[in-house]
Amino acid sequence: MLASDFDSYSVASNQASITSVNSLASLLREKMQAFPQMIRKKKRETKDYKIKIFVIIMFFMIIFLIGFAYVGYHRKILTYSYFEKIKFNSNDRILRILSHDEREVISGLLGKTIGMDNKPYHCLEDHRKQDGSVCIEWNGIARLYMNFQDMDVFRCYTINWQSLSPGNHPTDCYELQRNNGLWFGGGMTKSNEWSLSNDNFDFAPFSSGDLKVHQFGNGVKRYFINSIGVAIQVNDKTPLHVSVNTTTNEFCLKARNDEFTFVNHLTELPELDYKICTTEDMKSLHMLMTQKSLWDGLKEADMAVIYSLIQEPVWRTPHGEDMESLNETTIYNYSEDLIAMGLPLGHILINEFWQANVGDFTVDQRRFPTLNKTIDLLHRRGFKIVFTIQPFISTDSENFKEAVRKKLLIYERHSERSIPALTRYKSATSAGVLDITNNASVFWLKEKLERLKAEYKVNSFYLDLGTGYNLPHYYQCRQTLDNPDMYAKLFTESLESVGFIGVSTASTVPKPPAFLSTPPINSSWSGLKEVMSTVLNYGVIGYPFVLPGAVGGDYALNKTMSKMISFYSLGEPPLPDEELYVRWLQLMTFMPAMQFSHLPTYYKGDYVKNLAKDLALIRQQNVIPVLRKCLSESMNEGLPLVRPLWMLDPHDPACLSISDEFSLGEMLIVAPILEPNVEEREVYLPQGVWKDGIDGSLRKGSRWIHNYKVPKDKIAFFTKMPDNTRF
Repeated sequence: MLASDFDSYSVASNQASITSVNSLASLLREKMQAFPQMIRKKKRETKDYKIKIFVIIMFFMIIFLIGFAYVGYHRKILTYSYFEKIKFNSNDRILRILSHDEREVISGLLGKTIGMDNKPYHCLEDHRKQDGSVCIEWNGIARLYMNFQDMDVFRCYTINWQSLSPGNHPTDCYELQRNNGLWFGGGMTKSNEWSLSNDNFDFAPFSSGDLKVHQFGNGVKRYFINSIGVAIQVNDKTPLHVSVNTTTNEFCLKARNDEFTFVNHLTELPELDYKICTTEDMKSLHMLMTQKSLWDGLKEADMAVIYSLIQEPVWRTPHGEDMESLNETTIYNYSEDLIAMGLPLGHILINEFWQANVGDFTVDQRRFPTLNKTIDLLHRRGFKIVFTIQPFISTDSENFKEAVRKKLLIYERHSERSIPALTRYKSATSAGVLDITNNASVFWLKEKLERLKAEYKVNSFYLDLGTGYNLPHYYQCRQTLDNPDMYAKLFTESLESVGFIGVSTASTVPKPPAFLSTPPINSSWSGLKEVMSTVLNYGVIGYPFVLPGAVGGDYALNKTMSKMISFYSLGEPPLPDEELYVRWLQLMTFMPAMQFSHLPTYYKGDYVKNLAKDLALIRQQNVIPVLRKCLSESMNEGLPLVRPLWMLDPHDPACLSISDEFSLGEMLIVAPILEPNVEEREVYLPQGVWKDGIDGSLRKGSRWIHNYKVPKDKIAFFTKMPDNTRF
């Protein structure tokens, strides 16, 4: 039984073993068959994982792009929601203005003194203006107003910063040079650079001064223009400081009160107020920005004076450093020399030494016992007589006591009006200054000047006003002045009815026939260059009529001044080197007016005398007709008589960079020699056909003439020919 059971069990066991093996083989076979599918599944899972990663990356990228687009859209809405052609974001305070054809013409950082961590917000209703201005405020620091005026292609944007804390001085800085654009204007600076873009100076008060000491010269205007068609005009009430930094490439405007120039706080805290205007090119913009018309109130006699100044020289009587150097005999002998020379007669200008003391406003009888008879003789010979007058009254003058008694003088700040504020000017080492804001002072002065005209038949006056810095340091007028330059403006306007041919200082265009004088020029080759750059610069800022100083210079000084030269009464310079005098005379032949002290006949031989006659003929035939033709354009539009070449062609890059050539109107180009021992130069002619003034040949424009020969007795000038002229 055991055996049989064993056998049965063995058979069953063997069969089970066979079945197990078969099952195992079958299972193994199934696994082997399923293995490729498992591999494919693993691959599919890996691929799905990568897809998930890709989707996640794309998701974040979309989020980033949406955020970036939102910020960009927000900025665009912010910049364009204000005005059509202005881009401004109040967070970064970057201002960009576009031209009519969507070009960026100016870029700058507004509110430079405000930290970037200070966030802006829109002003409260109480602080908003009702003129459409946008108002943005930085809490407790400053408030900004922006407005816009659209006149087709001429657009103006007003920027007005109001400081909200004593320590904040609103400051805006603009890119100094972009796409070859150059900045001009403001006035002459200490370095005598033709373009502000080439200058470099720290913040300085914007006020007329002496270029030997101060940053700006005697003629200033709060007007700056760029070659790509954008201009800035600053409000007269802004306590303006200006800086130019070529290292950081910035031109900056700052509002800041100080202890002299802007001591009269016109607002509780300083405000920076100006406008930016753009148009298609700088010539068109200049015509729109400068004074439109000078005809208002002009009389026929005034036009006669303008024509006289253009056609006849101003003869400045020779003088030394003290009053004794000028007397009746000096004036008479000088007129004899003028007549013998054979040149056109004109205006004899007598400096302030016709008085015993500055501010007497009466002729010194000791040195001029019969001056009325002498003047009568000069009138019969064809001369016109001009007296120099000043607002200063020497403490040695009898008029000083009267002016103090009648309270006609500027008085010391924070004191009673009976205490006059003193200064010094030229020969007057101690002097008071007439308070021109006091009507009684104006009436008092006019009465004395009218008496002079009646007794001595004086034709007109020359106003020697000093500069803003010649006012007493602690000055106070009856009416508060916006700045020291307002004094010269008010003085000039108050005496318009008296009649004068020139002013020594200006911040606004004086009413014709008054010409603005250049500052005193040193008798040197550098002084010769200064004459040309000054006349050009003053024309750019809107002074069409400029009277250059005497041929050969106004004084001789070979050392650097540490004090104002106007504190000293410098006599005329010694007779200049002949070559310098000749080149100076050639340049002056093409100026709006000519002024002499040293005469051509003072040189030995007939060379300079004959050359002066030749140049007088050139002026008569070629220059005066052009000046008279341009006169109405200057009166109507404020365009200068002497112009930089870019006014002929504002789109020509070569015209923009040239500072040693100029044009009279659009008809005459002049290329003077401004260096010693030089008889050739490079000359550029703008587009058109030009007739050579030396040899009479015709020359094509839009090109350079290299190594152009200019002998000592010649000056290069070219006359514009009609467009249909053929060679």
